[in-house]
Amino acid sequence: MTLEDMQNRLGCWLDGSGPNPEIVMSTRVRLARNLKERRFSHRAEKDELQQILTEVTTAVEETQALGESTVISIREISEEDRRFLLERHLVSNELVSSDWPTAVIVGDDECRSVMVNEEDHLRIQVMQSGFQPGATWVMAEEIESCLESRLEYAFSDQYGYLTACPTNAGTGLRISVLLHLPGLGLTGQIGRALKGIAQVGLAVRGLYGEGTEAMGNFFQVSNQTTLGQSEPDIIGSLERVTRQVIEHEGTARRILLKDAKPQIEDKVWRAFGLLRSGRLMRPDEVLNLCSAVRMGLGLGLLSGVSCSLINSLMVLSQPAHIERIAGKSLSESESNAARADLVRKLLQNCNAC
Repeated sequence: MTLEDMQNRLGCWLDGSGPNPEIVMSTRVRLARNLKERRFSHRAEKDELQQILTEVTTAVEETQALGESTVISIREISEEDRRFLLERHLVSNELVSSDWPTAVIVGDDECRSVMVNEEDHLRIQVMQSGFQPGATWVMAEEIESCLESRLEYAFSDQYGYLTACPTNAGTGLRISVLLHLPGLGLTGQIGRALKGIAQVGLAVRGLYGEGTEAMGNFFQVSNQTTLGQSEPDIIGSLERVTRQVIEHEGTARRILLKDAKPQIEDKVWRAFGLLRSGRLMRPDEVLNLCSAVRMGLGLGLLSGVSCSLINSLMVLSQPAHIERIAGKSLSESESNAARADLVRKLLQNCNAC
């Protein structure tokens, strides 16, 4: 699978399936692991990092841990292609900005991947559509166990899995959900909800994780600590809080539908109309319009449009995707025009009602 193949299709985590997909866009599990008797990535020389990369790549290929997979060497691709991978949620800013021997190994469904030589030697990642913490964890654990048959992880009986950052030590588990919360936003409750999430020890970040802003009413919620807790404890805590947020968001949407239905319908249909007819669109504008349409789909105010298509638009309309589709670098105005054209084409066959 090449980057061109990835450009023409999207990962199954965007297909709008799974429990509560109208509120929980996706669930992600990430496991941090390091190889025994190897220095952490930020301490290792480039030769050692290259050896680690070779060992991990070989283990993935020999075990078929990701199924049919593709190794993408970050040093060998352009800046545009690095941004493309960021927009697909397959890599971190730290990985793509490094001049170390780094790579991402991507499974053919894009739901499974491994970052190599980021902060830790391995970052095993699994993403699933909707709210599926348990199933996503099982998939990640299977990959981790499969690779352990070829690799020996750094582990302490006292501290658990050893990681470059102490906050990841222990289980090395980070589990997150990408939440769509327009109801709480429109009813003015989002600030209180996010404060409540932070008070129980969870982190709230933007659409692309750490260091990014919240856009389009999308928020990424994840655990902050891994040491001293078991995997079931971590997953259970996030699951309980997420279910409460789902309930509050559902209540907010029902209140809006009861008390302000004409205004909400107008917001949803205006958004859909702009997506279908706009001639110049910024990335943030498409994201906000898609957010309104997603809410309309969840409330049953709009039919004939799939959640999968709207999710896809949110990724395909990002700057690096637009330039890849165009096959060249674009100015801001050219990019905005190409983005609007792409959105119109993707929505032209929708018989919304």
